[in-house]
Amino acid sequence: MGSLTHLDNKGNPSMVNVGEKTITKRTATARSIVVLPPEVLAQLTDGHLQTKKGSVFQIAIIAGIMAAKRTGELIPLCHPLGLDNCDVDISLNDDQEVVIDCTASITAKTGVEMEALVGASLAALTIYDMCKAMSHDIVIKETKLMAKTGGKRDFKKA
Repeated sequence: MGSLTHLDNKGNPSMVNVGEKTITKRTATARSIVVLPPEVLAQLTDGHLQTKKGSVFQIAIIAGIMAAKRTGELIPLCHPLGLDNCDVDISLNDDQEVVIDCTASITAKTGVEMEALVGASLAALTIYDMCKAMSHDIVIKETKLMAKTGGKRDFKKA
């Protein structure tokens, strides 16, 4: 198990110094799962959910991308990054859960795991916000890192 990287030698919060790191292509994919109650799922038409506010999944995609781009402003000690790309994909799995995958990429000295996690999380929260008028029984079940490449080591969730 590694040590905490956001503490200096005195135990105070500190941004990680990436000045000496090598620039590499880095990607990360995070997933959030949202469980919609039957009365909300019943509103799905051809894989889309329309409300008075608009297309739920399309607006959630935009929110996820916007959030990933602003991660450095939202999470203390995260480096502000200019992402090369960010994709948010929303689908239903076999259990009729909404699966949100956010993939961020950059060529830089630091990774984009937090950007992917923030993007997936905000897309999930946007779905909740847009559907809460139909039910408050919506559950954001989990958010987790699925894969990352670049940097010291790659990772892929089994």
